[in-house]
Amino acid sequence: MTHLNLLGGGPVANWPKALKEHQVDGDWIGVDRGTLRLIKLGIDPIYAIGDFDSMNSAELALVKQHVSEIHQSNPEKDDTDTQLGLKVALQRFAADSIDIYGVTGGRLDHFLANFFMVLEMRFRPFAQRIRLIDAQNTISYFLPGTHEIKKEPGKRYLAFVPLTKMTLTLADERYQLNQYPIQNPVSLASNEFVGETGHFTFDQGVIAVIQSCDQ
Repeated sequence: MTHLNLLGGGPVANWPKALKEHQVDGDWIGVDRGTLRLIKLGIDPIYAIGDFDSMNSAELALVKQHVSEIHQSNPEKDDTDTQLGLKVALQRFAADSIDIYGVTGGRLDHFLANFFMVLEMRFRPFAQRIRLIDAQNTISYFLPGTHEIKKEPGKRYLAFVPLTKMTLTLADERYQLNQYPIQNPVSLASNEFVGETGHFTFDQGVIAVIQSCDQ
């Protein structure tokens, strides 16, 4: 099983403690300025991608010293840097699981682009391989079926965010639903685990499940 991590250029303040302390296992792909931040952490990414327009010449030279494979894209492009990084993880490295850091906080339009990119048909079949992680949240994506999720340590809250039309059942969470019809994207927030696992079922589309905590 191939696991990869991606680091974008979002605010360092949003990083989880494990990333700040260099305790995240696995190889890394640097996405634009996230590449430089990895190098400063003592991590040499296996690949870097982006337009790198936020770096000066000295910073870009440092990246080139530390990363053997770099793809520098045109700043005027259709894909975001995160989309480009996800494409590389799936196509170039055939990753089975992908954790993406540094893509929350800061500009809201950037976060929304990252949050919704699993709905694109090129990414949707791989939605369950992808997670977005920051200091307070882990966002996982699921395709239709019955699923079990495990409670993460320290994460009190559980949200179900249908991204499409669906019928949703929450079988054993604190607040349950039975064949509940969803017509449009909505955040069913502030639910909780009853035990260490929870189960849910839905019939079509894509759902995001967020485990989170207060600061």
